[in-house]
Amino acid sequence: MAMNSLKDIYIDQLQDLYSACKQSRDVTSKLVNAAKNDELKKALQAGVDGIENGMSTMSDLCKAHGVDPTGEHCKGMEGLAAEAKAHALDEEFGDEDTQDAMIITQYQRMAHYAIAGYGCVKAFAERLDLSDDVSKLDKCLDASYDGDDHMTKIAEGKVNPAAA
Repeated sequence: MAMNSLKDIYIDQLQDLYSACKQSRDVTSKLVNAAKNDELKKALQAGVDGIENGMSTMSDLCKAHGVDPTGEHCKGMEGLAAEAKAHALDEEFGDEDTQDAMIITQYQRMAHYAIAGYGCVKAFAERLDLSDDVSKLDKCLDASYDGDDHMTKIAEGKVNPAAA
């Protein structure tokens, strides 16, 4: 698809975010199983649920604009998901608290990608006067910020001190 307007970029980035959500959901599901701290496990599962909500929103928005949500493959999230797998799942850890700290690190990297993506498409939707889209994207952005903040609290309050 040729990028001839902000609307073209907007659609492209909705599709990219759908792909990013799908990839991050898959690896986050594996992080849930690898985490040892109960609060972390619950937060990661909430993350999976939030990512699925984001996928659903991206799908609905794409379809409302007459495009297939699977029209793009997000190479950025592909790399982040591969890093999460390599560093949090495949790495050898001598201590479960250390692995939990790495799990949080990798999850937050993926969350920050989502925050950046949602922020961009929300700004595009605002400029395009797509108020319904803005409202939906704002919810995705807020949920991503909330999840990231919760992970920071878990890391600083329990996991990082235990790993130290």
